[in-house]
Amino acid sequence: MIHILHLSGHALGWLAIVVAALGVVYSSAAAIVFKRYFASATPAPVRHEAVTLLKPLYGDEPRLYDNLASFLTQEHHGPVQLLCGIQRKDDPAIQVVAALKAAYPAADIDLVLDGTVHGASGKLSNLINMEPFIRHDTVVLSDSDIAVAPDYLAQLLRALDAPDIGLVTCVYAGRGDTGFWSHFGAAGVSYQFMLGLVFGVANKLAAPCMGSTIAMTRETLRRIGGFTRFADKLADDYAMGEAVRELGLEIAVPAMLVDHAFDETSFAALWRHELRWGATVRDVAFWPYVGIIIGLPLPVAVLAVLYWPTVGLILCALAVVARLVVVRNVNATVGRRIAPWWMALAHDGMSFALYIASFFVRSVDWRGATLTMKNDGRIVAAHKIQNAEQRA
Repeated sequence: MIHILHLSGHALGWLAIVVAALGVVYSSAAAIVFKRYFASATPAPVRHEAVTLLKPLYGDEPRLYDNLASFLTQEHHGPVQLLCGIQRKDDPAIQVVAALKAAYPAADIDLVLDGTVHGASGKLSNLINMEPFIRHDTVVLSDSDIAVAPDYLAQLLRALDAPDIGLVTCVYAGRGDTGFWSHFGAAGVSYQFMLGLVFGVANKLAAPCMGSTIAMTRETLRRIGGFTRFADKLADDYAMGEAVRELGLEIAVPAMLVDHAFDETSFAALWRHELRWGATVRDVAFWPYVGIIIGLPLPVAVLAVLYWPTVGLILCALAVVARLVVVRNVNATVGRRIAPWWMALAHDGMSFALYIASFFVRSVDWRGATLTMKNDGRIVAAHKIQNAEQRA
């Protein structure tokens, strides 16, 4: 038995060395690919199409007003409808929408206040309630924590014009809005998740669809079954992308960044947020998710130190250098320092723990609601489970 354990430890040590070495190479290559991908961006001409912007809202986020206002200051010559959806009459987001209307009297801003529940996802219930009020043929959905540059619509519409493109989505950089833990989360999404996403897109290994932006025509939305089809999906954005691909259309990811705001004020809140992300990706793309371990060379190299100290320490040093190159390239591309450099290294440790934990999670927290994940990609709200048990 002791001999078997020794051999197992020996094999685990070599596995850690191989994965860490691959991770160093990957991180270095991904940093270069990231910089080149966005260096290819070109200005897009101002457009005249009529566009409806969908904004499902929930609560008064720290910079909600600024986020929404960025969609009202577009370099765009066509009609723009900002359609906001709120589900509770006491939601403080109502006051934010009112303030926007007062500050932008010429803007077309509509509010749908409807608490009707259509499934386990509160966000999708909100969108389903908003759908009948869409007025224009180009529809752009984005989360409430997204802020954009003035050429956002011009870039989206140009990408949507390309042959066989049915949907356009956007890569996002993190922005910390509420202190330490929000900056810590922004570091993780910018220096790790976003890096891998761009590497996959640039090498045609991935065709993501993300809530940061989902732009399509109203006809495409109708053909995929409208928002009702996704009422019980946790990864609703991924499911929409899959539905568009089922039509024989492709997803475009232009060389453009939007900002994703983090507002977590505690480790626990950030952990719940990122654990939900991890479990979601695990369910929709299991084997690619297994492979993202190479994006965490530093914690894996630390494991290697336990078995092969000299080699492991060398790999730790190389992993730190590779991660610092990532931080430099991402900051230069985004045009600002997202977070202190050391947060990228510290977040790698948290990401490793989240990665392990995500394989054992079957329920997640979403804005205070507990959602149970089913094997077919659906989610069920906790109150529905309780009702079913009571009926039984």
